[in-house]
Amino acid sequence: MTSQKQRMLTGELYIADDPELAADAARAAAWMVRYNGSLGQDAADRHALLTEGLGRVGAGAVVRPPFHCDYGYNIMLGERVFLNFACVILDVARVEIGAGTQIGPSVQILTADHPRDPALRAQGWECGRPIRIGANVWIGGGALILPGVTIGDDAIIGAGSVVTRDVAPGQTVAGNPARGLAR
Repeated sequence: MTSQKQRMLTGELYIADDPELAADAARAAAWMVRYNGSLGQDAADRHALLTEGLGRVGAGAVVRPPFHCDYGYNIMLGERVFLNFACVILDVARVEIGAGTQIGPSVQILTADHPRDPALRAQGWECGRPIRIGANVWIGGGALILPGVTIGDDAIIGAGSVVTRDVAPGQTVAGNPARGLAR
């Protein structure tokens, strides 16, 4: 029999209040309390805490507290990734952020999704779709990256944008929904 956690990790519908997932979320919450209290610590100590709480953390990656996530273990940060204050990553599915990417304050990266069928939602079913953000991407403050989106290398996402579909490498998008801008 497949566990709810296994279902979540493979992108199937799952029940989030499953005891195993609740325990994982509680561990992540305890880690976030420690991490979010670390602002006054030196960079090496904060980096060590990041590697404890996230799936993969490249050399030189910086996440400024406060930071919030669901589980942490589905978040993969490349080298020199920078997340500014108050970023939220709902990581019920894998989130990959490529080397050198810079993410502004209050950005939300949301893999969590829900069935369109209201009866399934009423029963508590959820799902997730992975997000991949390439290398050397710049995401402006307050942007929302929605489930299943891939952002190519060297792309730029304007501040406050709502990214609902894939962004090509090198493309600049802005707005709600985010659309390509002429160069």
